[in-house]
Amino acid sequence: MRNVTNRRRNPFGMRPDCAEYVPGYGDANADFHVIGDHPGIHGGRESGVPFTGEPWSERFRGALAAGGILGKGAARAAWNPDAAPWSDIDGTFLSYLHPCVPDADAEGEVPSDAAYAELEPVFDAELRAIAAHVLLPVGERATRHVIESYTARTWAEIEAAGGLETVHGTELLGSGWLVVPIRDPREWESDHAERLAAGLRELRRTDYRRESDLGRFIAGEEPYFVR
Repeated sequence: MRNVTNRRRNPFGMRPDCAEYVPGYGDANADFHVIGDHPGIHGGRESGVPFTGEPWSERFRGALAAGGILGKGAARAAWNPDAAPWSDIDGTFLSYLHPCVPDADAEGEVPSDAAYAELEPVFDAELRAIAAHVLLPVGERATRHVIESYTARTWAEIEAAGGLETVHGTELLGSGWLVVPIRDPREWESDHAERLAAGLRELRRTDYRRESDLGRFIAGEEPYFVR
């Protein structure tokens, strides 16, 4: 089933209970869902688009584009200050685990555990509405949440195997999703962009959608794909 909407910004009208937030942005029928932590560290407060406005934003977009999961227009927008960020994004959706902009008066501007828990139903509802095939959590907090909520693995297993550095840009099997963790781009070194791009290119050569056509079991000639 496909979502019928052309809206890029907040296609499902999610309204978290906060004064200022950065909503999800992208293709409502995305195959790839990139999941950040919160606007305080991953950007977007000025543009309203996740992962924008930071010193590392160009490099991050470039890695996703080199991996083949952004439309050409979205990649070009990274270097064009007059273009809307990610304006031609196609096949990918961007959102935050905690979309609310942290209170500037709060210590460290870091959301509390209770704040994350309060917004988790909003995040989960949007994730299931998008129903992407591949989840790409960015940074430790988002990756830990995705690993423990949408796979059969635990964060302790990931840490024991070397942590986020080891699994950066690699494919993990989830419960109905594939998961490709991404190290926080604020911490990237010289090889992280290419490792991510190479991992995405390799993933796209596989049957990452993992769909079955059940159309032969129902009337008519139209295919009916399910995951």
